[in-house]
This record gives sequence, structure tokens and C-alpha cells, in this order.
Amino acid sequence: MTLQLDAVTKKFSGLTALFEVSICLKASSIMGLIGPNGAGKTTLFNMVTGVFPPDEGKISCFGQDISRQRPENIAELGISRTFQQPQLFKSLTVFENVMLGRHSKTRAEFFACGLRFPWAQREEKEIRDCALEYLKMFGLVDKRDQIARSLSLGEQRYLEIARALATQPKILLLDEPTAGLNDRETDLFRDNIFSIRETGIAVFIIEHHMKFIMSVCDEIVVLNFGIKIAEGAPEAIRNSPKVIEAYLGTEE
Repeated sequence: MTLQLDAVTKKFSGLTALFEVSICLKASSIMGLIGPNGAGKTTLFNMVTGVFPPDEGKISCFGQDISRQRPENIAELGISRTFQQPQLFKSLTVFENVMLGRHSKTRAEFFACGLRFPWAQREEKEIRDCALEYLKMFGLVDKRDQIARSLSLGEQRYLEIARALATQPKILLLDEPTAGLNDRETDLFRDNIFSIRETGIAVFIIEHHMKFIMSVCDEIVVLNFGIKIAEGAPEAIRNSPKVIEAYLGTEE
């Protein structure tokens, strides 16, 4: 399996954020992670990306235990992510932001670039071409020379995803990617998610936009108070009594 969590538990000062959560993300699939606010969704992403380790259980990526690996080592395995609030180099241009993502996967160092070695020049051209392709995917080519902070919130989200893709991930974690997008932008983004999956990348999405998550995912996991209460195809999740209760509560 691409990514696997086995009975993962995380506590903060005695408060249990996640309790014995097991999840399996398959290659080239799209999985959704939903649940009410405070359910533990972002905590789960933080553990997968090495922000902090689980207190119990195990996280594996491509068969390798990453439970206590450093974030940079996990990124090297092919896991990339975005955040609830876009984390960009806001004083750099749109183009420079995506190029930086690609630079993390190259071998040219300062002196090689400065001396203009032919292989370093070829690599730099590949970086630029790759960055342009991802900007085209999200309709940002015309804004390539703009400073990142000048973009709308929706465009900043697109830019962060483009930069994440430039790192050539095998697994892409998206934390509330449609927040700030209008209906038209959300529909276009849905098509982009399918395009990303077609390249062989597994996509794991935290989302509150139910119409979007139900239409894009192969499988959905539902958390409530740190416990996995449901997992399955969108239709099964939509009709699950436990999920309905978690979101709507029960009548007195």
C-alpha cells in the first residue's frame, strides 16, 4: 500500500486527538478525510508529514516505517502537502514559488549554476519548463511575474498546489483546498484533481465542502472526536447513520 496508518493514537496534555486510527491509502487513488471541527483531521496530516510522531501505532509509506522520521526525510520519500492557510514565499513571484518546489529535486548546486556548466543549464531549463506546466494546469501562467501576495486567496491555493506538485510527489495531501474558491473555481479544481490522479499520484484530501468531496473521492474516512467512525465509498458515507449523527446530532 502507498500509505498506511495502523492503530495510530496521539495525545496532547492528556487530551486524545486521535485514538487507534487505521487508514490505508492505495496507489493512484483519491481519499477524503472528513469530520466536524476538532475531529483530528489536521493532526493526522501533521503526523503523516512528521510534524510530530504518534504516541502509539505505526505509520508506513511504501512499506517503510516513517512514524518517527524527520519531515525532510518523509518529503524525500514522495509526500507533499498544502495547508489550511496557503504557505507561500509571498515576496517572490508566482513563477519563483513553483520553481523553488522543483529545485528541491535537482542536483545543481550554487557553483555549478554560477559557472554555467552545460548540465546545470539543462537542469535549470527543465525546472522552468516544469514550473510553467503546473502554472498552466491552474491557469496562472499570465500571472507568473506577479508577487505571490498579490493573488486572491483562491489563486494562492492553486499556487501552493502547483508548488507541491513541482516536488514530484507520489502522495499529495491537501488540507481544505476548496476554501475560498467559488463554485466555478471548485468545479475546475475537481477536474485538476482527476488529472493529478491520472499521473499516478495518490491524493488525500481534508475537506468540508461535502458536494465536492462526494464527487471526487474513491473512498472517504470520517473522524469524530479523534475516532474513525466510518470508511467507505461516498454513497455509503452519505447514508451512514453514524456520520449523519456526527454532523447533525440526534433528537432529544
